[in-house]
Amino acid sequence: MEPEILELESFLPYRLYRLADAVSREFARVYKDRHGLTRPEWRTLAGLGQHGTMTATALGDQSAMHKTKVSRAVAELERRRWLTRTPDENDRRVEHLTLTKAGLAAYREMVPLAKAFERELLAKFSDGERAAIAEGLAALERSTKELKAVP
Repeated sequence: MEPEILELESFLPYRLYRLADAVSREFARVYKDRHGLTRPEWRTLAGLGQHGTMTATALGDQSAMHKTKVSRAVAELERRRWLTRTPDENDRRVEHLTLTKAGLAAYREMVPLAKAFERELLAKFSDGERAAIAEGLAALERSTKELKAVP
């Protein structure tokens, strides 16, 4: 009996990864060309721009980045003077990260570019296809939350 073979090209997790990576790389051109940011730096900037003050742990959770990537991104944005760190009053191991005026200005400059990128990407699809994509992604997100909840 022949061993079972997994065709990566039709394996859903692989297809999702490839698609997410391709779209992410395409959008990376926008913020790399504009500000020389890496993906982790952009995600950090975007997370802080959206939520205001966050801890590195919260940023990692929100952006699905490993703590070392968050740490490097935070260090680079701090070097650029785009964010500040404030120690937590109750736990000195925790720092609260906040965008500076310069960081907030960069974020505000990028928001319309990000939204335009998304509009351009979605414009390639019909209304029905856009609805199906949104519904499919929501269903996948729900199912992965359920998988994490199972002990």
